[in-house]
Amino acid sequence: MPNTPPTSKQLAYLRALAERTGQTFATPRTRRGASVAIRRLKAAPPESRLERMIERDEIADAIGAGAEDSVRVTRNEVTGYGSSATWSQRS
Repeated sequence: MPNTPPTSKQLAYLRALAERTGQTFATPRTRRGASVAIRRLKAAPPESRLERMIERDEIADAIGAGAEDSVRVTRNEVTGYGSSATWSQRS
């Protein structure tokens, strides 16, 4: 029974705790792993509603601006169209 997958209640509780504390977690593979993650998040101090709102606004602004998107392909990096498109400069 040590490799039993986490219950849906554990996963839901993890999501709620992560939201409350403003932290993330790796999806656990076992019930024991879920329990460890729950204990860790329960020990973390809660993030205020204002902090969460500010962080979401900053993320939305960064996504909207696109300036920090280092993986975006620009027009001058590609030649051709569709399946015949290639990189204009090879490294």
